Formats: sequence, structure tokens, C-alpha cells
Amino acid sequence: MATAILTQPATQHLMTVDEFWDFCQLPENQGQSYELVRGKVIPMCRPTTRHGFVCAVIGTELNLYGRARKLGFATTNDSGVVLFDDPGTVVGPDVAFHTNIPRYADMPERWSDKLPVLAVEVLSPTDRWSRVQTKIQDYLEAGVPLVWLADPDEKSITVYRLKKRVEVFRCDQEITGGEELPGFTCKVADLFFVPGEALPPTT
Repeated sequence: MATAILTQPATQHLMTVDEFWDFCQLPENQGQSYELVRGKVIPMCRPTTRHGFVCAVIGTELNLYGRARKLGFATTNDSGVVLFDDPGTVVGPDVAFHTNIPRYADMPERWSDKLPVLAVEVLSPTDRWSRVQTKIQDYLEAGVPLVWLADPDEKSITVYRLKKRVEVFRCDQEITGGEELPGFTCKVADLFFVPGEALPPTT
């Protein structure tokens, strides 16, 4: 996930989703990145190269899966998703996989109010663990059935489901999509190594 800055724009009240959209369109906010969390605007930092690489690889694997099944597509670049209308919460998953938007023409011009089946967050060096855990819990409580937390340092994927046991997939394992993404499999190592790079031995 992109790193949150501690300071935030002054607001006199908790913003709604519509007010947040208008706020993001202001000329002085163009080119900036924000999330709306429980009505409060949170500025976000620009991601690192490693962060962007991991997001791109995960998005590619998911898009290949969606094309093979002719169902679903991945979004990246912190594309906005509305989790709650009250209080307004609009977040940008590092990667998300949607199965409930059948056509390009059906994609909303603003943020999606249709929840993805999977939301992926990629840790950044300065992420606060409490903020990461809160965001994961918000995804689950809003109705996102599957959440992945990718750790570029540990080269692992932690899988979260509501009221289910947390699973951790290491670099020498394959991650599966479970009931949410049937038939999806991917070597965890492929998500964290450049093509052609020597991979660590499997156990």
C-alpha cells in the first residue's frame, strides 16, 4: 500500500464520497493521491520501484487468469473503490480483481462501488502496521471476500478472509485462489523475482 503522510488537508467536517470526488478534482489536488477513510482525507506517498514491480506482476498474473477463464479483470495504480458510504471511505487497492463488471462500457467513470473479489496491498517500507491492519479489516467488513498482503522484504503473501484463519504463503510455495478464484495458482517466487533471475531452491 502507498505510504500515508501524517499531515492531511484541513477539513471542517467528515467528507462524503461525492465531496471527496469534488475535492480530488480541484486544480491544486490534480496529480496528488488521496484516500478517504471514515470521512477523513489521507494523503498518500508515491510508491517505490520495488512496490510498483510487485503490483505489476500480481496484476499480470490475475489478468492472465481472468482472460483464460473469460471472467474478471485486474486493476492497478490504486484505482478507487468505495467501501462505505457512511462514513465515506474510498480506498485504492494496489491491485484488485473484479468479476462483477462484465464489460468495459460498464466500468464506472468515477470510483467503483462494486467490490472486488480480491484486494491486494503491497507493503511499503514506512507503512504503519496498525494502519495496514485497519485497512485489511475495512476491506473484509465491507464485503471483500479475499485480501492479500504482499511483503516484498519477506517475499511472502498473507491471505485474509473474514472470520477465517490467516494463511501465509512463502517464497518456496504456490498460492491458490481458493473458492474466490477457483483454479488460480501461482508460484510466490514469481511475484518477487525478475524473469531470468536465479530463484532460491525449493524445499
